[in-house]
Order: sequence, then C-alpha cells, then structure tokens
Amino acid sequence: MFIPYEEFARRTDEIRARMTAACRLAGRDPLGVELLAVTKTHPPAAVEYAARYGLRAVGENRVQEGVEKRAQSTAAIAWELIGHLQSNKAGLAARHFDRVQSVDSMKLVLQLDRAAAELGKTLPILLQVNAGNDPAKHGVDPAGAPPLLEAALAGKNLRVDGLMTIAPLSTDPEVARRTFASLRLLRDQLATRFGTPLRELSMGMSGDLAEAVAAGSTIVRVGTALFGARE
Repeated sequence: MFIPYEEFARRTDEIRARMTAACRLAGRDPLGVELLAVTKTHPPAAVEYAARYGLRAVGENRVQEGVEKRAQSTAAIAWELIGHLQSNKAGLAARHFDRVQSVDSMKLVLQLDRAAAELGKTLPILLQVNAGNDPAKHGVDPAGAPPLLEAALAGKNLRVDGLMTIAPLSTDPEVARRTFASLRLLRDQLATRFGTPLRELSMGMSGDLAEAVAAGSTIVRVGTALFGARE
C-alpha cells in the first residue's frame, strides 16, 4: 500500500529542512535550490502528492512510464525526464515532457531539436555530464561537453538551461564532493566560453545533497526518501 499524504508531507519537510541547513552552511539562499520529487515506479498518487505539497515538478526515469502516468494525472505540475533517453524515444520525450535533463549525445540533440520543431515548441534541456568519470553512469565525458553544448545552442528549438550529473556510488562523501565541484567548474568555464548562463546545476540526491548544495546545485533529485521503497 502506498504511503498516506501526511507521511509524504512529513518526509518532504525533513528533506527540505536538510536542504535549508545545507544552504545556510554554504551561505546560500534556500530559495535557490529546488527539490525535484522523483516519482519513478511509484503510482500516479505520488504525482498528486507532489503537486498538493506545492512542488513545481516531478522527475521520471523512463519515457513510457512517464507518458502513461501523465495521462492518468490531473495534477498541475511540470514533468522532467531525468533517466537515460534512447534516441528512438526522443520524439515521445519531446512531446510529453516539459524538460529533458539527460541529453548526452550529438544524435540526441539533433533528434530532440527536430522533434521539438515538428511540435512547434521550444524544449528546455540539461546536458548530462559524467563528471565523476564513472563507467556505470551515463553522460558525456567532460572533454566532450563543449562541442555538445555548441550543438545544443545551435538547435533552434532547444533551450539549454544547464548541466546534470550523478555522483558515483560511494561511502566516501569526498567522491560526491569532487564530482559536484567538477561539474560546477565545468559549468562556469562553459558559461564564460559560450556566453550563456547555464543557470541550472541538477546534482545531488538524498544521500549527498549537502555536498551538492555546497558545490552550487540548484536542483536536488529525491525519490525513495519522499515516497518510501519502490513497489
């Protein structure tokens, strides 16, 4: 049985309190860091909970699951794709998601731009970078980020909001700290080189949100800590 709304609200309050504490330690305004509720594998009620609480958006990992869940939902909330996107599903993602955070190849950039043009829309995206050099993670290599950004900025129907990364799994917080610092540095370098702000840094989950906030994260992605174990 899925958790009641009151339990979700209590858990969300706890995560937000942790985010606020991390912001204060880092000398940052808590309003500058958004909590993205990750609803993958959870029922449509999870989306309703997030909207009822007042969160701006939910994150889904799989295109088809997100499409089906959105069709069942009446919540006034934005939908973001945060999982790996196969190029053959680019059209579906462009149609049904409000932003795609996991753009990691030239092929995907071109297909999303084409799909958005056919839909007559501008699609916001983030470029996913494997900032931790983890072979188990998706994302463009940091060295490949400049040409990928150049291609994305050239897309007439794409809007590049920033960068995203996932830290390698580790019990050592220094691993996450290095990963997030690397993405922040890369973002600053790219923003200067290409003259574009790249305001969003989507990095950090429940286990490493303090390190992410300290490094400049603007979006923290949390699922299980809000909704409980996945069904």
